[in-house]
Amino acid sequence: MKEISLNILDIAKNSTKAGATLVKISLEEDDSTLTLVIEDDGCGMDEETVKGVCDPFYTTRSTRKVGMGIPLLKLSCEQTGGRFRIESRDKETYPDAHVTKTSAIFYKNHIDFTPLGDVVFTVVTLIQGDPNIDFLFSHKTPKGEVGLDTRDLRAQLGDIPLNEPEILTWISDFLKEQYEELT
Repeated sequence: MKEISLNILDIAKNSTKAGATLVKISLEEDDSTLTLVIEDDGCGMDEETVKGVCDPFYTTRSTRKVGMGIPLLKLSCEQTGGRFRIESRDKETYPDAHVTKTSAIFYKNHIDFTPLGDVVFTVVTLIQGDPNIDFLFSHKTPKGEVGLDTRDLRAQLGDIPLNEPEILTWISDFLKEQYEELT
């Protein structure tokens, strides 16, 4: 993928398809690294599935025989000298503590570092596509932090769906304003 934000979109969509009600997306940057963590409370995966998801020819889809999202994220971070990790506890074995957590560390000054891309568009697209799922987004940089928690929005908006055009525009503007304050 040409941008890390597209990896975020792909992995977070996997979370929503796995029945997650909360998807946490965390980016943390320092001068040399970018760490991405995506955690969800979906159905989780058993140990055998976790071992298979890094194989591009492993997929649970019936529409095609390959699943490239996780293998491409893994390759992307490892090409920079970084590390990739996926941990999961499945709902069947851990009914009260099921979780999937995907972590990738990228070295930003490496020639193969993939740009972050339009993370605001990614977050808005996730909310638009799955308005009933909560997303907790945070991006910490040396200059400050950008964040959004849809649970806070729901508390303020009541029954107004998050995928209403005016709400999506507000979310986009809210995130862009936070990023502008960091420059």
